[in-house]
This record gives sequence, C-alpha cells and structure tokens, in this order.
Amino acid sequence: MNTNAIKILSAHPIDDAIRARVLETLEQIEHDHDVKVLFACESGSRGWGFASPDSDYDVRFVYVHRLPWYLRVEAQRDVIELPINDELDVNGWELRKALRLLRKSNPTLLEWLDSPVLYREEAGAAKRMRSLATQFFSTAKGRYHYLAMAKKNFREHLQGESVRLKKYLYVLRPLLAMQWIDAGRGMPPMRFAELAEAMVDDLDLLDEINRLLAIKMQAGETEYSPRWPLIHAFIEKTLAVAEHDPNYRKPEGNAEELDAFLMATVMNIRKD
Repeated sequence: MNTNAIKILSAHPIDDAIRARVLETLEQIEHDHDVKVLFACESGSRGWGFASPDSDYDVRFVYVHRLPWYLRVEAQRDVIELPINDELDVNGWELRKALRLLRKSNPTLLEWLDSPVLYREEAGAAKRMRSLATQFFSTAKGRYHYLAMAKKNFREHLQGESVRLKKYLYVLRPLLAMQWIDAGRGMPPMRFAELAEAMVDDLDLLDEINRLLAIKMQAGETEYSPRWPLIHAFIEKTLAVAEHDPNYRKPEGNAEELDAFLMATVMNIRKD
C-alpha cells in the first residue's frame, strides 16, 4: 500500500451560479421532453479534479420516460443532447440505454456514478444503479478501455517536445486506472487524486505530477509546455509492458436484475 506523504492536488469547485443554471437546465429538459431525471453529475476534467479555469461544465444525466414510451413498436431516440454553449455541455442517456451500457460494464457510465460532483439524484434509483454497477463491472473490459485510451492519447498528443498540459493527464489517468484494476482493487475511482495517491509510490514522480496539476489548474485548456521528464518516462515504461486481455468481451452479471430494475423504475416513478 502506498504510504507516501504527498497529497495530490484536486479541486471540484462548482460556482453557485453555475449550479443554479444547471438545475434550471435539467428542469427545462424534464418539461420539454416529458422525462424524469434520475441522476445528474459532472463528468470530464471537473469530475476528475483537474479542470482549467476555462474548462466547460460537462453535465451528464440518466433519465426515464413515462410508461407509454416503452410500449412502442418503433425504437425511439434514447439520448438528449443540448447544443454546447459558452460554458455548459449537457447531455443524457435514457435509462434503458444506460442499463444496456451497464450490462457491458461501460466505463463512462461507471465514472458518472462515482462522480464527486452531483447535481441531482433520485436516491433510490441512483443507489440501485451503483449497486448494479459493482455486479456488472468487468475487470477485463475496464482494463481494455483504459489501456486503449492511454495508448491513443499518447500516440496522438505526446510525441512532440512541446505538448498540451492536459494531454499528460489524459494519459496518466487511464494508466493509473488500469493499474488500479491490475492491483485487484475493483472499479477505479473517478477522482484522479485518489488514483495517483494509491498507485504511485515514487515521491519524485508524485511531486512532478503535483507541479503539472498546479500549472494545469491555473492555465487555459490549450496551454502547452515542454515535456515533463519523469511523467513521460513513467508513461513510456508502463505502456511498454502493458498488454490487452483477450477475454475483455466476456460479460459479467445477471441481466435479469437489470430488467427488474428498469421495470420497477418505470412503473414506480413514471407510471403516470
């Protein structure tokens, strides 16, 4: 277990005015689309804990329709996406779509459920979804997702002598999530600080990560810097020995539990 004394910088600030705006937006979505929002959170860099001052607010939510929507022959649109404006990026998934993705151990949905920034939630539904997430979590699928993400971002964004600050974090975070899984810890936490403090034992590397974070959290989203030598070496070394699990498509969990949760939620919350 990592016993280092270095605490990784982390911030999840949501201005009261922004929070009020988000809640108003969610209420308008419910009115315009005749849906019920079950769960709404912050995703992306503000949820991970290393947002820049000019980072968007990535609001993600799960919603449920009234019963008649589920009794139509033709498939209906199962996402709600609002045009991105100057600050808010808001979109959500219909409950059945979300549960299908949960069945596949979708890491994005699992991160939403672990977000440290919550805007709204129906306590019973959210609690049940989190419980189901642990049953359907697949270490192989999670590992595949995070390793693929790290490789892609490293290949596409960290090859030059000058790189965007945030791209280091977009490689570091999935690599540490992969290591969390490899260590048998289960679902990786969304917060970058929790991952780094648990998985990085090198104090010099932790210090360099903190210095990168301090600059990133004060700089703009497009800020560049020279390579960070210890971070870069850690990434290259980790990627050099990491391999994909060939069994990552194997499903986990009992799908009947998802069916029961969907039915109970639609009937109890949106039966009118």
